[in-house]
Amino acid sequence: MARNQEKAQAMLNRFLQYKKDQLYGPKGKRPAFANECNNLGEAERWRRQIVKEISKEVTEIQNASLGEHRIRDLNDHINKLLREKKHWERQIKLLGGPDYTRGVPNIRDGRGAPMGAGGYFYFGAARELPGVRELFEKQQLENVKRRTRGDLHKLVDAQYYGYGDEDDGYLVKLEAKVEEKARKRAIDKWNGQNEKSKVRKITKRYDGSINDVTNKEGGEVLFKAHVPLPSDEELKAAILAKKKAELMAKYAS
Repeated sequence: MARNQEKAQAMLNRFLQYKKDQLYGPKGKRPAFANECNNLGEAERWRRQIVKEISKEVTEIQNASLGEHRIRDLNDHINKLLREKKHWERQIKLLGGPDYTRGVPNIRDGRGAPMGAGGYFYFGAARELPGVRELFEKQQLENVKRRTRGDLHKLVDAQYYGYGDEDDGYLVKLEAKVEEKARKRAIDKWNGQNEKSKVRKITKRYDGSINDVTNKEGGEVLFKAHVPLPSDEELKAAILAKKKAELMAKYAS
């Protein structure tokens, strides 16, 4: 097998490198500031380079045997690359390229929980470092306490309002028993109140005499009249006299 130096001198490799340099420009150091790049192709290339570096370091930080200091350095560098990637995406948009920030979800773990706060994220073994785990537990407690009214409304469904409770028939039987007891209790209460309200009814005739009206079956007094009422004979006599007066007025004239 030929050595690497001999491979680099091959005509095909030099031709491919020439075409690559024409397409993306010659290799060089990535600018420290994204606004220094005015070429869309170069900006796209630097962004891809940053994405590759982030992917490589995220894979490396999954190894918990690296040591606390190495893990912290890797996590800091990943966050630095993420900020740098945002700057290049903003510059690409200004140069007329695609908007990579549109539709990008927040950085979360496999369970959907946030991986950091305040723009700083923890990856891989960095989440198990001393002090970091307590930070995430504190954030989970705060998220539980900060439930909004909208979050509570999401938990309300048809089961909350009782729809479907009578499908099995068990609740209907219980309600029938309770309803029967309540109806019997209401009837007994009504009968007791009516028994107490039965008082002696006294009617006063026009001649000043007193007439008692009682129940014919049990002799119980039904009610008491507070105004003088005419008897049946007096009512019949008054009606007959009125009819006679109407007939006399109609035919005597």
